[in-house]
Amino acid sequence: MGKNVFDYPRTLYPPIQPYKEHRMKVSDVHDLHVEESGNPEGNPVIVVHGGPGGGCEDFYRQFFNPKLYRIIMFDQRGCGKSLPFACLEDNTTWHLVDDMEKIRVLLNVEKWVVFGGSWGSTLSLAYAETHPSRTKALILRGIFTLRRDELLFFYQEGSSWLFPEYFEPFRMMIPEVERGDLMSAYYRRLTGSDEEVKRACADAWTRWEMSTSKLILDEDKIKHGEEGDFALAFARIECHYFVNGGFFKEEGQLIKNAHLLKDIPAVIVQGRYDVVCPAKSAYDLHKSYPGSVLRIIPDSGHSVSEPGTMSALVEACDQFATL
Repeated sequence: MGKNVFDYPRTLYPPIQPYKEHRMKVSDVHDLHVEESGNPEGNPVIVVHGGPGGGCEDFYRQFFNPKLYRIIMFDQRGCGKSLPFACLEDNTTWHLVDDMEKIRVLLNVEKWVVFGGSWGSTLSLAYAETHPSRTKALILRGIFTLRRDELLFFYQEGSSWLFPEYFEPFRMMIPEVERGDLMSAYYRRLTGSDEEVKRACADAWTRWEMSTSKLILDEDKIKHGEEGDFALAFARIECHYFVNGGFFKEEGQLIKNAHLLKDIPAVIVQGRYDVVCPAKSAYDLHKSYPGSVLRIIPDSGHSVSEPGTMSALVEACDQFATL
């Protein structure tokens, strides 16, 4: 990664391993992978990964002081180490909110800090607005509220003007007659019976997001999107959620209900040049969320691993470590 003009003071804590792992059956269909690391007596934090369908990565543990935090991570339905793989049955926002509550009860947590980015911010907000009494604080990054305009900006027209050479392969995967609604066209293929087409569309869908996630293009990030099984779960589950409007009752529900969070402190970290989840959503949320602090990082895109975003998140985690 190239040298940044801004000097960011914080980096990740050293790598750690889980001290306990759980296999949790949350329905007749789904088993979740849940893990705990850090201090078993520490301040509980639940890590909500992106996608939907992205799964947790080991380095997520490193945002938290392991002496002060009890770090709880889980792979959401259908992805990561959870089973069945890439399954869309009984897989909605509200199933996942219920899963988080089941994890909280299983692990005997009264209240916890909720940490999530991108789709993880969506699910974190949905959880906190449903269970405000169980949420100590919110640490959110790359705000995504799953409004229709947000989806169209990235998957139909908007980011395409900034990354045309990466959007073209995504667009060309779909016949011209269907290009007026690319998400629906992809969904038909990702849920169809032709395995070769399904895999090709999953690769194209995932490669588009990985190509646009950082301010400075990262070839390793793009290659991650080309890993077949990861791409299949990521694309299928994302598209499933997006064509169904996140399974929300009304458009803009998360921002309309942000007043329910008025007693919950929050730090919102947003890359200025995030083209996957543009800054307007973070700004709209901040205006509707009394007590939230918005930090716009001047040289970051969407990725959690960019230096400015990483530094701000570690600082926010430290701020709430003894809450």
